[in-house]
Amino acid sequence: MKQSEKKDIAMKVSKLSIAVNLLLSVFKLFAGVFAHSGAMISDAVHSASDVFSTFIVIIGFRLSAKKADKEHPYGHERMECAASIVLAVILLITGLEIGRAALNTLLSGSVSKIKIPETLALVAAAVSIIVKELMYRYTVYYAKKINSDALKADAWHHRSDALSSVGALIGIGGAMLGFPVLEPVACLVICLFIIKAVVEIFKDAIDKMVDKSCDEAVELEMRRLIENTDGVRSLKLLHTRMFGSRVYVDVVIEANGSLPLTDAHAIARRLHDDIEEKFPDVKHCMVHVDPSGGEAEQ
Repeated sequence: MKQSEKKDIAMKVSKLSIAVNLLLSVFKLFAGVFAHSGAMISDAVHSASDVFSTFIVIIGFRLSAKKADKEHPYGHERMECAASIVLAVILLITGLEIGRAALNTLLSGSVSKIKIPETLALVAAAVSIIVKELMYRYTVYYAKKINSDALKADAWHHRSDALSSVGALIGIGGAMLGFPVLEPVACLVICLFIIKAVVEIFKDAIDKMVDKSCDEAVELEMRRLIENTDGVRSLKLLHTRMFGSRVYVDVVIEANGSLPLTDAHAIARRLHDDIEEKFPDVKHCMVHVDPSGGEAEQ
């Protein structure tokens, strides 16, 4: 898939995300105010903050889709990783704030003072959970399809919002049943889930910025393809490195040393084209041909 096609998909997903978050935050704010639910008002602010996160995704994709230039001959794909790191930091702040508010409620002894909300707040929390979980699944589907860390991080913003609404639902329901302490306890558990997601997003983004090799399964597939290519006597070296969401490949093969240069070049060209065709995430493939065995000594 071309970078321009990936950008178009990311823009489509991001625009829908912004629209959903704006509508949902307005609905939750309305429900929180009129149903006397502080938890739902906080949840509305959380949804509104996700709009800012999605703008970061848009900026990251626009920058990463820029063509190579004199100062950046290898392109700008790593800008998407930078966007993922920014999103991970925002997600971490969100998670820690949820945990801080929950701890403050528990330690201050103000649980018993929570005002009992009305049914509208409970409905709003349930609607938020369903909508945000659907948005998570929608976004993560396209994140995997275009291999985008930034979209994956944004998907987790949707899920963190859904988890936040779970806490609100438990808190609102618990308060209505006479157990308001359930809300801060649920929020603490949600905080831990969000921190775990942040660690995974951050690690993946850093790996792709420090030339980490691609997955072992992908390298094994490449190795099989190379070794089964006509004219290749052996594979001497296979190196892969992640460059943002794209892959760079360096290959050294051995071929019959008595072959004319044009024939050896044809083997390398065929192998190069096969790798880039079978592995669409490969941005650049370099194939070097050595003469094999005793032919090399001659």
